[in-house]
Amino acid sequence: MRVIAGIAKGRRLIGPEGSGTRPMTDRAREALFSSLGDTVVGTDVLDLYAGSGSIGLEALSRGAATVVFVERDKAALRALRRNIEHVGLGGAVVATDVERYLHGSHAMVDLAFVDPPYALSLPSVQSVLRKLIPRLNAGAGIVVHRRAGSESPVVDGLELADRRRYGDTVLWRFRKETA
Repeated sequence: MRVIAGIAKGRRLIGPEGSGTRPMTDRAREALFSSLGDTVVGTDVLDLYAGSGSIGLEALSRGAATVVFVERDKAALRALRRNIEHVGLGGAVVATDVERYLHGSHAMVDLAFVDPPYALSLPSVQSVLRKLIPRLNAGAGIVVHRRAGSESPVVDGLELADRRRYGDTVLWRFRKETA
């Protein structure tokens, strides 16, 4: 696992020990960020279920202004903190449950990555997305990563912008609807 492009291109990242997390493959991450293009530059990003931090660190490498990494798993937090230090582009780590973070935070973001464990049910993913909407600036983007074959989340206030499949991964890109 490595940073694909940008100022930290080629930096190796470590994954957490154990099987509690499943990092997005380099191929899927490269395709995702290619599809996002320059829209990442200057954005405030939220990386929910951050795991190793590979998605948020890729965003920083490609010009995101800030990234908040939200993760609760202890092994993932150790890997995440080491990766942030190794890449050297900053980022804030919040060691808590995603829903607790969304309930208590008032920070607004332009782009959010939602990469929950595959075992998290569709209703739970949709609940997280509903709680995320008030934290999104107008026109903000959301990327949801799930196992291929999973049903698409459907949440009022989010418009589906794109759907891509990469092997056993599916990525949905949503945009916050404007009133």
